[in-house]
Amino acid sequence: MYSLLIKNVTIVNEGNQFLGGILIDNGKIKKILKTDELEGLTARSIIDGKGKYLLPGIIDDQVHFRDPGLTHKGDIYSESKAAIAGGITSFMEMPNTVPQATTHELLEEKYQMASEKSLANYSFYLGATNDNVEEIKKTDPKKVCGIKVFMGSSTGNMLVDDKDSLSRIFSESPLLIATHCEDEETIQTNTIKYKEEFGEDLPLKYHSKIRSEEACYKSSALAVELAKKYNSRLHILHLSTAKELELFSNTPSTREKRITAEVCVHHLWFTEDDYDAYGTKIKWNPAIKTLKDREALLNGLKNNTIDIIATDHAPHTKEEKANKYFKAPSGGPLVQHSLVAMLELYHNNKVSLIDIVNKMCHAPAEIFQVKERGYIREGYWADLVLVDMNSPWTVEEKNILYKCKWSPFENQIFKSRITHTIVNGKLVYDNGVFDETVKGKRLVFDR
Repeated sequence: MYSLLIKNVTIVNEGNQFLGGILIDNGKIKKILKTDELEGLTARSIIDGKGKYLLPGIIDDQVHFRDPGLTHKGDIYSESKAAIAGGITSFMEMPNTVPQATTHELLEEKYQMASEKSLANYSFYLGATNDNVEEIKKTDPKKVCGIKVFMGSSTGNMLVDDKDSLSRIFSESPLLIATHCEDEETIQTNTIKYKEEFGEDLPLKYHSKIRSEEACYKSSALAVELAKKYNSRLHILHLSTAKELELFSNTPSTREKRITAEVCVHHLWFTEDDYDAYGTKIKWNPAIKTLKDREALLNGLKNNTIDIIATDHAPHTKEEKANKYFKAPSGGPLVQHSLVAMLELYHNNKVSLIDIVNKMCHAPAEIFQVKERGYIREGYWADLVLVDMNSPWTVEEKNILYKCKWSPFENQIFKSRITHTIVNGKLVYDNGVFDETVKGKRLVFDR
C-alpha cells in the first residue's frame, strides 16, 4: 500500500493545471493521476484536497538563517520551521554567519547542524573572499549549491573588491557563482553626500538614493562582463532596478542561459513611497526603489528576463531594527509569507499562477541543477505544498513563526493560506501543526 494519497486537487505544474491526485511512497512521487483514475485508490494516509491547489514545494535560493553565531536573530530550526509553514521545502543559505563559511571545514559544520535541526531540505553556499580562490576550486559541484560573492559591502572580509581576485573566481570556480551586486565606491560617495546634508537623522527614504540605481547597475554590469569573458555560470541575486534588466537575455529556456537573474518578493511588493509608513522594516540591500522599477521587475518575470523569485530572508531583532538609519541593519524576515504574498499578486492580476510555480519551483531547480526536485514528476522527491486560494487570514505577531517575531507584512490580509507542506513524502505541516520527527535532506546537484 502507498504511504500517502493526495486527491481531488488542482495540480499546477510545468505550465499546466488539471484536476487529479498524487500517490507517494518511500518519499517519492509514484503516480500522477487524473480525477477519473482516483476512484477506488487508497493509501495509509489520505489528504482530500477538494477545492485546493497542489504546487511543487518552493525552492528558495537565498536565505540568511543566522546559524551559527547570530542566533539571537534566528536559527536553522526556527527559520526552517517558518519556511515550511510558508510552503518552502528547500532552501539555500548564505555564508555570512559567525564564523563566515569561507572554508569547507566550516561549511560542513553547517551541513551537520542542518541535518539535526532543519525541517526543510537544505544547501549552503561557500563564501568567496579576496584570498580563498584555492578553497573555491576544491568545491564539489554535486554537493554545494554555489559560490557566493559579495560585490558590494558586507561584514568582515567578505567584500570581494580586488579585480584580480574577481577574475580568478570567475575564471576558476567549478560551479555557479551567485553575486550580490552593488558598487561600494558609489555607495560610499552617496553616503558621505547625504550624511553631510542630514547628519545621523537621515530620513529612510534616502536609502534608495544611497544604494542607488547607479550602484546596482555598475556592479551588475561588471559581473556580467566577467561572466562573459570567462564563460562563467553567473546568477545575480535580488535585482532592484529596471536598468539592470538590460544586462540579461529573455531566452525562453532557462536551462540554456549561462547568466541568470533573481528578484525578491519585497522588490515586487513595496516601493520607495512606502518608506515613510514602514520605516526600517523595509530597509533592505539592495534598496527598494521606484514604482517604475517595481513594474519593470514584474514585467521581467513575465517575459523571462528574470528567472527566479526568492526572499533574501534576513531576520534582525525588533530592537536592532528600531535604530536610526545608519545603525539599523538591512534585511527582514520573509520565508513564511513569500508564497502567500506572490499569490496575493496573482489574485490582483499582477502575475500568473503558472509564472509563480515556474519562478519559485521549476527555475531554481533548473538553474542550480537540483536533483529530482522542483517539479511534480513521477520518480521525483515528494516536496509539495497544498494551498487554499480562498481562506483569508491576517498576519499578526501571534501567528509569526520567525524567532524575531515581526514581519513587514504585519496587519496584511492574505487571501490564500498554506494548509499542508510535504517534504520528502512526509506531511510536515498540517493546518498549523508540525511533525518534527524527521528532518530535511541535504540537496544533491545533478552536475
